[in-house]
Amino acid sequence: MEDKGQSSQIYHERQRLQFCLLHSLNNLFQEKDAFTRPDLDAIAEKLIGDDPTKEKWTPMSIVSKPHHNRLTGNYDVNVLIAALETKGKSLTWHDRRNGTSTIDLGGEESALMGIVLNVSVRRFGGFWKGRHWIALRKINGVWCNLDSDLRGPQPFKDAEEVREFLDSVILGGGEILLVMNK
Repeated sequence: MEDKGQSSQIYHERQRLQFCLLHSLNNLFQEKDAFTRPDLDAIAEKLIGDDPTKEKWTPMSIVSKPHHNRLTGNYDVNVLIAALETKGKSLTWHDRRNGTSTIDLGGEESALMGIVLNVSVRRFGGFWKGRHWIALRKINGVWCNLDSDLRGPQPFKDAEEVREFLDSVILGGGEILLVMNK
């Protein structure tokens, strides 16, 4: 991507196992180790420890935890919220009834740092159904889709194209989460 004649590098992590939340956060913050797997695991473990209604231990507890899967990742929204708070950000769930016209996709000084999406996906020929985290961020004045399933960042041509994409996410049953600068 070019910016005023100078080449600017956009950081983009590719999908590995079910670590899409980890990749989305690093893509959102444009930093390789903004978060690491041990960081997110520690956040998930803390959430378990803080929960007054802890589930009882079962043999599956070794692998499948309330907020993540120990082997593959697959972190939940609680881990996302807590991770963002460690970086001084907050999360606002977008009310799908309002459509996307109410989302302020304004300039660099906007209160909106970026957008995280949670969408339904089918993998392995449709045999496995799950959820996938995707980050969108405005970089050098251009909104980019930083989905870790893509080969690289995909720039949107304008805010209207971003809104059309977000509307399609809502129609597909996805969730739009606004990452706000505090």
